[in-house]
Amino acid sequence: MSTETTSYLSDKLAARPHTGKGGWGVYAVSAMQQGELLACWGGDVVPWLAFRQLPEDLQRHSLQVEEELFLVSLRTSEPAELVNHSCDPNGGLSGQIALVAMRDIAPGEEICFDYAMSDGTPYDEFDCGCRTPNCRGRVTGDDWRLAELWERYAGYFSPYLQRRIDRLRASGPATPPGAPQP
Repeated sequence: MSTETTSYLSDKLAARPHTGKGGWGVYAVSAMQQGELLACWGGDVVPWLAFRQLPEDLQRHSLQVEEELFLVSLRTSEPAELVNHSCDPNGGLSGQIALVAMRDIAPGEEICFDYAMSDGTPYDEFDCGCRTPNCRGRVTGDDWRLAELWERYAGYFSPYLQRRIDRLRASGPATPPGAPQP
């Protein structure tokens, strides 16, 4: 791995092998407090048409940051790029590229966030293996539409998704997954 990085991972965290979830995960090596910065992702901002042409591995290690814009790191081995999904996350977005602790985190815990906080496009959909009580079974680009997540993740959605949510709330009841986006 190159010593030059485009992302940040707290020194209270470390990447290590994980038997599932793509083979790697990020874990707390020290206690972390709610609101503490966990990671910041970096890379190149790529528009949707160019993004669709990228190799699947680069797409999988990207972050949607705005309507039809994606942050793509060419260094998929950077530790911050190894934060996995969970339907019961301990991390949430603060803005477009920062991940913060949603609650206190104990040493040894895997750091995860729900991709519904950032993904509003169906480019990285997969069967979920988090096995938490809240597990949705499948992660899709429409999960941000679930009203129960609006409450659970209030304040932790990417700004572009929060704008979508605000429009949906203003127009009436939540839109079911798979319905056309507003």
